Amino acid sequence: MRALIQTVSRASVTVDDEVVGKISDGLLVLLGVTHDDTAVIATNLARKVHELRILDGDASAADTGAPLLVVSQFTLYGDARKGRRPTWSAAAPAEVAEPLVSAFVAALRERGAPVETGRFRAHMLVESVNVGPRTVWLEV
Repeated sequence: MRALIQTVSRASVTVDDEVVGKISDGLLVLLGVTHDDTAVIATNLARKVHELRILDGDASAADTGAPLLVVSQFTLYGDARKGRRPTWSAAAPAEVAEPLVSAFVAALRERGAPVETGRFRAHMLVESVNVGPRTVWLEV
């Protein structure tokens, strides 16, 4: 499982002209799932993301109560080392990925984190205003 985490002053996800998730002053989390990921991995990554000291003053979302916007992003497993057209073979199929994205979100919520999400399998417009910018890549 991979997560690309960005500090944002605001971020939102729009599907078919409807805003389905939005946050202010928090973390945008783009989340990718691969074939051998499990619910345990999702829970562990959720803890790491929630406790990641990336906010002002070396604070974490767990420390501050900052919201998170989680967006499924299979393209984090894209591989373009052999040419210009990426292959997505390392990304888990939707039937595997969707429950693990849900497990990641549930684990954050169990920790008390305010979480908004995109919509799985939808064509999403993701907007963000990065702060810093600060971006961290985590992989479990």
